Amino acid sequence: MLQCLRCNVYIAVQTSQDEYSMMFNRGSEELNIYSSSPTSMTANGSDTKKQRLDESPPSRVLHIRKLPNEVSETEVIALGLPFGKVTNILMLKGKNQAFLELGTEEAAITMVNYYTAVTPQVRNTPVFIQYSNHKELKTDSALNQRAQAVLQAVSAVQDGSSPSSDPGVLDLAPPPSPVLRIIIDNMFYPVTLDVLQQIFSKFGTVMKIITFTKNNQFQALLQFSDPVNAQQAKLSLDGQNIYNSCCTLRIDFSKLVNLNVKYNNDKSRDYTRPDLPTGDGESANKDHSLLGTPSGALASYSSGGGYSNSLSLSQGGGAIMSGVLLASNLNEEMVTPQSIFTLFGVYGDVQRVKILYNKKDSALIQLSDGNQAQLAMSHLNGQKVFGKVMRVTLSKHQTVALPREGLDDQLLTKDFSGSPLHRFKKPGSKNFQNIFPPSATLHLSNVRDGVGEDDLRLLFSNSGGTVKGFKFFQDRKMALIQMTSVEEAIQTLMELHNYDMGGNHHLKVSFSKSTI
Repeated sequence: MLQCLRCNVYIAVQTSQDEYSMMFNRGSEELNIYSSSPTSMTANGSDTKKQRLDESPPSRVLHIRKLPNEVSETEVIALGLPFGKVTNILMLKGKNQAFLELGTEEAAITMVNYYTAVTPQVRNTPVFIQYSNHKELKTDSALNQRAQAVLQAVSAVQDGSSPSSDPGVLDLAPPPSPVLRIIIDNMFYPVTLDVLQQIFSKFGTVMKIITFTKNNQFQALLQFSDPVNAQQAKLSLDGQNIYNSCCTLRIDFSKLVNLNVKYNNDKSRDYTRPDLPTGDGESANKDHSLLGTPSGALASYSSGGGYSNSLSLSQGGGAIMSGVLLASNLNEEMVTPQSIFTLFGVYGDVQRVKILYNKKDSALIQLSDGNQAQLAMSHLNGQKVFGKVMRVTLSKHQTVALPREGLDDQLLTKDFSGSPLHRFKKPGSKNFQNIFPPSATLHLSNVRDGVGEDDLRLLFSNSGGTVKGFKFFQDRKMALIQMTSVEEAIQTLMELHNYDMGGNHHLKVSFSKSTI
């Protein structure tokens, strides 16, 4: 959810509410329509007045209602920054409203469409965004100095020029470095290198990322191609959450001006050097990136370009828009709804799986929420499953529909909503702290008494893999087993998780961060 945006802006000019009222008399009728008490809210911040609001044709001027008290101009401008250049702003603080003018009508349409699906929030408060009846925002700049000062600074950052240096109006230093230092607070869900690339590439070309842990906090250094892009990202993202109510971004400029990346793996990445080794003796010929190169599947941030529908971080709530994923390039001879449930269930509670009738190498997977869908996508996209590289993307669907009774004769759709095998249905479960990317080493638990190493080695070998290493924990109820490849580990997990060992013992299998 959107937190207070801390962007080092200091304003000395104060404008009274009476002055704001004088600035925009033409908008009084429009504002009076919505000044009554709020009615019932829906998920996207709209209310029962929505039918009347939707009658307004598209305009590059947007009307923002139900803003929290004491909201700053910077926080309102931040709502529009990802979608294009913000050219004007008018704050009506006594009414908890504002008008925001974007550079083009296309950018405004993109912004409205995006926030129709994702609830816009300011200081954890849902706000409502609609087209204004006005095609242009005309304000008296002499009376609107506070807002204009902030707007001037933001425009300077977007244009790459130097903002005003008048210390009485604004203190916004030029970007000192293309490298940002990122700290993740309240890290309830894992944050991967690929997730960071996806989020920050909205603001420009991400060249390099290095992740590490310091003082028990996950941190990252991220280098843009241009310092201006780094400042845009810092201005918009500092203080925001990657996922709902957690994984808060704390962003500062690094003293470094260039990062030296030696390996392309899950800890570091140089997107300009795909030939770098992974650090384990192999060449990095595999596409480790969730989104490919910075110029790949998701468009970079640009004027009027805005966020695509695949955004993982939203201004309004920090969650991706859908809990439904599309998995493609599957081995249709091998995959089943059950095997897909088992694999994706490592990262979230899968509710439904549908293998597409006319395209059986593709499937829709519905998880409990968007956070779990993001985790599954970031960890499983690009993994090799049954000899084929699986692609995982967000689906345009909000749910997976079940077929009418008797019509699914090929058993391509299955409802898992009542499954006892959900790993995350219990709040605070330890499983939340044991979510790792696919690896060749598997963690086994709930091993039955009397089952030995040879038994487990034979079981996993019979599933089509080769066991490279094995280690029992002291209580012999848990063990690590290492296969020769990640692909083999994925295949054996899909086949042997919940394997009935007799005596009411079902084997639990998950990916491990350890090696043997």
